[in-house]
Amino acid sequence: MSSAHVVAAAIRARQSFILTSHARPDGDAVGSQLALALALDTLGKSVRLIDHDPVPSPYAGFAGALRVEVATHTTATADALVLLECSSRDRPEVGGFEHLFAINVDHHAGNEMYGDVNWFDGSAAACGEMVADIIDALGVPWTRDIAAHLYLAVATDTGGFRYGPMSARTFDLARRIALAGVDTAELSRTIFDSFGVGRVRLTGALLNTMELHHGDRLAVLAFDDALLAACGATPDDTEGLVNLPLGAKDIVAVALLKAQGPDRYRVSLRSKGAVDVRAVAEAWKGGGHHNAAGCSIAGSLAEVKRRLVDALGLAMAVPVANDRRPADR
Repeated sequence: MSSAHVVAAAIRARQSFILTSHARPDGDAVGSQLALALALDTLGKSVRLIDHDPVPSPYAGFAGALRVEVATHTTATADALVLLECSSRDRPEVGGFEHLFAINVDHHAGNEMYGDVNWFDGSAAACGEMVADIIDALGVPWTRDIAAHLYLAVATDTGGFRYGPMSARTFDLARRIALAGVDTAELSRTIFDSFGVGRVRLTGALLNTMELHHGDRLAVLAFDDALLAACGATPDDTEGLVNLPLGAKDIVAVALLKAQGPDRYRVSLRSKGAVDVRAVAEAWKGGGHHNAAGCSIAGSLAEVKRRLVDALGLAMAVPVANDRRPADR
């Protein structure tokens, strides 16, 4: 029995569910939750979606987005909690989940296999690929809304089908999404081109102050709430900006620093090729994928930059296996 069928069996045996994903949800987190929720609705299950943070504004128009409840703590109960793309049980950052039967579905390396039922698949291009397999194992037909949410999951986690590990499985999923009646070109515009003018201003401000290191192979970007306000931007407008410098042929790694308060920064790391940013993030108890990871670092801006530049310099000098996955964290 495949792992998707094991998860499906655990779902069939239960009636009520809470679905969640990691704090600061990305498109894969949102799309995976909503697609699975719609499938469970079809089976007559009771479903609640509870996340630490709201659905990012570019995805807020998707069917079912208003179902997501935002909470830092909950007294809600259910027969099972389904955690989607959470490498550890605390990744949702929602208190009150600790006592629930847990179904852990994830594609991030380093998953702690904390669930009562666990399915880890590092070959999946997105958690949405795994959710598609679960929906099939449950015998639920793909409606256009289910397919649209699966597209949101896979399109965002692959950066518009540019990053791996994509496989024939990924493109068969895309084929089935089109067959379900989804206008993928229109949906892509909604996903990738629905930001405000503030994002354009913020992009210019970030690139204008971009620092280059190690022979122009490493780019370092930084912003704080004051810059967001000056640009008329919101935190949602920062989605994906860390990838911009990678469009330059010679840049192979990027660090984006967001001030989280006095002397603390949330760091998003991206790379291409053999540069393993996951290993860099893990040095500060972060994680992610080979080519996309994140962590938090305490210190002044100058100190955090220096430490990252040194660590990434070492990573850029060490040849390692190529995973090429851009997952958000």
